Amino acid sequence: MTKVITTIVLLVCSLLSAQGQFEQGMGKAFQLWGEGKNTEASDLFERIAGAEKTSWLPNYYVALVNTTTAFRTKDKDQMNLLLSKAQKSLDIEMDKNPNNAELLVMQAMIHTAWIAFDPMTNGQKLSGTVMELYGKAQAIAPENPRVVFGKAEFEIGGAKFWGTDTKPMCVQIEKAIGLFATFKPETPFSPKWGLERALEAQKNCK
Repeated sequence: MTKVITTIVLLVCSLLSAQGQFEQGMGKAFQLWGEGKNTEASDLFERIAGAEKTSWLPNYYVALVNTTTAFRTKDKDQMNLLLSKAQKSLDIEMDKNPNNAELLVMQAMIHTAWIAFDPMTNGQKLSGTVMELYGKAQAIAPENPRVVFGKAEFEIGGAKFWGTDTKPMCVQIEKAIGLFATFKPETPFSPKWGLERALEAQKNCK
């Protein structure tokens, strides 16, 4: 019995230690990202993902860091490098859970980065897929502010390109801002970004 208890205690201690390491690692990765050290943050998230295979969040943030960085680059080789890394990490989690709304939004963002980089080549090819992804995400999580805002933001881009009315999308941005106020992330590390972007987009609606 003593051996059994000792084994249980050691197991619990190892689980607590692992949880602590996960939290510490995630905190450090967010700190690096906040300091603008995107490559270092991405690498750390990737290492955490390799060690903590039960959580989808580290790979999600590998994808998010690299995709948001890609939106700011004009170099094709760098785009390929960043978005390939983002896609590889996202694919790992999408294979496990294809009905995770946050992952679907992330996939839509990767495609949108390609469209923004070369709209003439990628717009027609990927725009329909992006809308399908947002549609699926909205069916799963209609009150998720990133789903509502991401879809509206993408549609505004298309409306401006074609010269059509953006008012319906602006209404959805207003809705997203309201949802950000009430949205409760499942864990301290779950996605909660997007409000600042939504407020910025709201200014362009006026």
